[in-house]
Amino acid sequence: MKEEEEIEIEMVTPGEVLGKGSEVKAGKGAYLSPDNNTVFASLTGRRSLVHPSPHSPDQRPTVEVIGHKAHGPVPEPGCVVIARVTKVMARMASADIMCVGSKSVREKFSGVIRQQDVRATEIDKVDMHSSFRPGDIVKASVVQCNNANPRHVTRLYLLISLGDARAYYLSTAQNELGVVSAESMAGGTMVPVSWTEMQCPLTGQIEQRKVAKVGA
Repeated sequence: MKEEEEIEIEMVTPGEVLGKGSEVKAGKGAYLSPDNNTVFASLTGRRSLVHPSPHSPDQRPTVEVIGHKAHGPVPEPGCVVIARVTKVMARMASADIMCVGSKSVREKFSGVIRQQDVRATEIDKVDMHSSFRPGDIVKASVVQCNNANPRHVTRLYLLISLGDARAYYLSTAQNELGVVSAESMAGGTMVPVSWTEMQCPLTGQIEQRKVAKVGA
């Protein structure tokens, strides 16, 4: 017997709570956070419940979010994105997500790279201003959604508020992740010389960055 689908009119946005993991299963457009066993939406769309057949051993319905194809790709936990750094602060850097995988986004998605997500080792020694600068193009992975909606401030991992319902935590804590393109202070496109340095071809000046592994 096929599962029966029940479409809900309710619209949701990334990061909204869809239910507890003990009550529903995460389907398309949703993901389960292991930290608090809660299912969240990973894209904007309509909330949908797919009920199991009466003979299924797991009687939890599957919750899905039906998005709109016209909206283009949407970042989801685990995917790799390309983003442009817009602001660098002492403990985090903000960025605008430009691509999800190889596809350009059609909506505005904001990202945040926290100090603890810059690299995997010596996290306490990370200097954000030596890792990124405004205008840098970075390759990063999506850690989890962040939602600034006041109704959801009780979420355990809501650490910051950006005033944007579509904000994502990004990580560059892998060798292949980090700055992939950067312009020097002299206006030249810099060349990576190590995993922490890039060089301006015009002046020879070395600048600090968290560099993505060349060829990764």
